[in-house]
Amino acid sequence: MLAKVNSCSVEGIDGFIIAVEVDISYGLPVFNIVGLPEISVRESKERVKTAIKNCGYTFPMERIVVNLAPADVKKEGTGFDLPVAIGILVASEVIPQEKINTYLISGELSLDGTIKPVRAALPYALAAKEKGYKGIILPFENADEASLVEGIDVLPVKTLSQIVDFFSGFVEIKKAHMNLKSRTRFHDKVYGMDLSEVGGQHHAKRALEISAAGFHSILMTGPPGSGKSMLAKRLPTILPDLNFEEMIEVMKIYSVLGLIDNKIVNSLIRPFRSPHHTISEAGLAGGGSKPAPGEISLAHNGVLFLDELPEFKKNVLEVLRQPIEEGKVSIARASMRVTFPAQFMLVAAMNPCPCGYMSDPMGKCTCTQPQIQRYRSKISGPLLDRIDIQIEVPRVEYKDLVPQNKGEGSSQIRKRVKKARKIQEKRLEKKLIFNNARMHSRHLKEFCHLTIECEKILGQAVDVLGFSARACHSIIRVGRTIADLENAPQIERHHLAEAIGLRSFDRTVT
Repeated sequence: MLAKVNSCSVEGIDGFIIAVEVDISYGLPVFNIVGLPEISVRESKERVKTAIKNCGYTFPMERIVVNLAPADVKKEGTGFDLPVAIGILVASEVIPQEKINTYLISGELSLDGTIKPVRAALPYALAAKEKGYKGIILPFENADEASLVEGIDVLPVKTLSQIVDFFSGFVEIKKAHMNLKSRTRFHDKVYGMDLSEVGGQHHAKRALEISAAGFHSILMTGPPGSGKSMLAKRLPTILPDLNFEEMIEVMKIYSVLGLIDNKIVNSLIRPFRSPHHTISEAGLAGGGSKPAPGEISLAHNGVLFLDELPEFKKNVLEVLRQPIEEGKVSIARASMRVTFPAQFMLVAAMNPCPCGYMSDPMGKCTCTQPQIQRYRSKISGPLLDRIDIQIEVPRVEYKDLVPQNKGEGSSQIRKRVKKARKIQEKRLEKKLIFNNARMHSRHLKEFCHLTIECEKILGQAVDVLGFSARACHSIIRVGRTIADLENAPQIERHHLAEAIGLRSFDRTVT
């Protein structure tokens, strides 16, 4: 008898339907799986056979052929265990075929018939909804992430016997539900830190506020111990919560990599990734024989913090250029081409020289000019041009470290950031972009009109400081964000002047 069960696989971070076709016919007892299965899929034969027997069902001692269609796409992972087992039971007439057709099924089988969690449950659920299935049957541990998708039934199961009894009409499976209102929104205890804990550095805090309001990338340069890392780690505390669409985008990436847990599923807090400087190109941008998302995609809709920026390999840093500008990263392989989302805030920190004390009046720099030049040359001009805000973070004076001189808390700054973000979303919603950092030249012409006085100031800055065209666009975008923080309808002179002052990194060494 021929049976068909609907399952799913992923390409990039998107799910697509896989038809698991099972045929049982007379002949020598053989169990074959065809359709470009990888090793983990081929090994499922023994797991499926043993699980069916240990659950008390008869495994057919006949010729069994399982086809995974479409047959020209490689199949990998352990999620096909459950649909193959169900297909064999349907072909053996233990389960009626007609009840199977409306569900998508995925899960890994243990030898005793219990069902283990799989990766990419959220993309599977999204694919099930898109293709019009009634529901999806998944391991119990995957229920929370799959239930983020509304409009389909998510049935969490624990054993193979439970599924057989459900389709036979003996038991009901309680549908999983997730209430958006129950998810953790931001409060000061989530991170256990606050921006007010950083003493002094008012200029840097202002730059972080502007960066958060417009989703601008930022580079902080200063001597060791000046608070660059402290500032960067507290940036998420002033960012607004993820909205539902952003949360789904983030969860898809984490789901594909198997990084979903209850804390992430129940959170609306933006991602914060801080990879070590020994990371490879594939680790940062994504890659592999079957491309998987890297750190820049894991930071999607959140923050990517690169501490000690010049310590990263130059070829690794160069892969950031396209994602910063386009908000995505494309990876091509011989068999496929995938695109991962990568709209992140790059936050970078570095010392001004190898020893770190070149700009510190209290320290003594021991670096030679060639050493400083080599150190800074690890960061290319094209990459620097793509970083909207570049500031110096000087040594903190002792009077700013005493407890009574605490500055504004994260909650107060976050309120201003949220207001500025709402202004940007309303202005840019028809362009399908949601923050000033994503504006291109055509958007600047439409939304960032400069007065004659502002154009004169910008022209003088270009003549004196040698800004490139891309740097000019960055200044205008930052100026627009500063105006949004003040709820100003137009970019004024002081907005543009402050934006120019936020590009203080000097590429030359004197």
